[in-house]
Amino acid sequence: MMQKKNRAFLKWAGGKYSLVEHIQARLPQANKLIEPFVGAGSVFLNTQFSRYLLNDINPDLINLYNLLKAQPDALINDISTFFSPRYNEEAMYYNLREEFNATQDEYYRAILFVYLNRHGYNGLCRYSLAGKFNVPFGRYKKPYFPEHEMFFFAEKSQKATFTCLPFEKVFSRARKGNVIYCDPPYAPISKTAAFTSYAARSFGQPSQEKLAELALQTSKKRGIPVLISNHDLPFTRHLYKGADFSMLSVKRSISQNGATRKPVDEILAFFPPSAMKTAGNPVGKVKSKNAIKVMGHHKKEQSVKP
Repeated sequence: MMQKKNRAFLKWAGGKYSLVEHIQARLPQANKLIEPFVGAGSVFLNTQFSRYLLNDINPDLINLYNLLKAQPDALINDISTFFSPRYNEEAMYYNLREEFNATQDEYYRAILFVYLNRHGYNGLCRYSLAGKFNVPFGRYKKPYFPEHEMFFFAEKSQKATFTCLPFEKVFSRARKGNVIYCDPPYAPISKTAAFTSYAARSFGQPSQEKLAELALQTSKKRGIPVLISNHDLPFTRHLYKGADFSMLSVKRSISQNGATRKPVDEILAFFPPSAMKTAGNPVGKVKSKNAIKVMGHHKKEQSVKP
């Protein structure tokens, strides 16, 4: 049974806080958890591996994590000064967003990244093709300052190494005895839904296919188990053929229209190493009779105009 859950200090589209029990249940014992798409880190914060390799393609995110690991007291104190009424105004938000996009100072960018995350619309993290952060003002009455959550993250991050690499290179660093969990930008539910514009890069169909190929090769040829979460679609079922599927029904919590939020199906695709005996369904079978409904976060499908 899981202990009290720990929330990430960042708001995050597609965060896995509501799903960590189900993800943890599918992760085998290992000496290290590797996450090529760590995001806000809910899985990291709620698992008990002795070591972690946590990666994300977003350099601002990894810069923040490394600074929080190295100097939590100073960073958290400096971030706190931006959580006052004078900073929760539209004109101030856009001025600071402009400063964030202009500065190359890593420490200041880390401070502003947390500020923008908590004061911006729905906690989205989105960049233009030019690499400029472009999430609009959120208009929250009193944005929450996640002091406790940041200190907890900083303490646990002493067990972690943070990297900013393409996911293919992260897979190459895995060794026997490790386990890999992948939470990539999700495949779009419809043809009109765009892939999330994240870190000024796209994660389209070729990337989805490459990830699935790597997962299969890593599990079968290198003996390293891989777990992937994604939308439950004919496309993803085809991609992950050879995996052991579990289906979850998740109520989205980030959407342009809150009135139209509804449950959508996700899958956890587990690629066991050749020598591992799985306790679940036979490979390639879906647990359709025991689908689980979960209230929680979900990947954003539509972009938001700044």
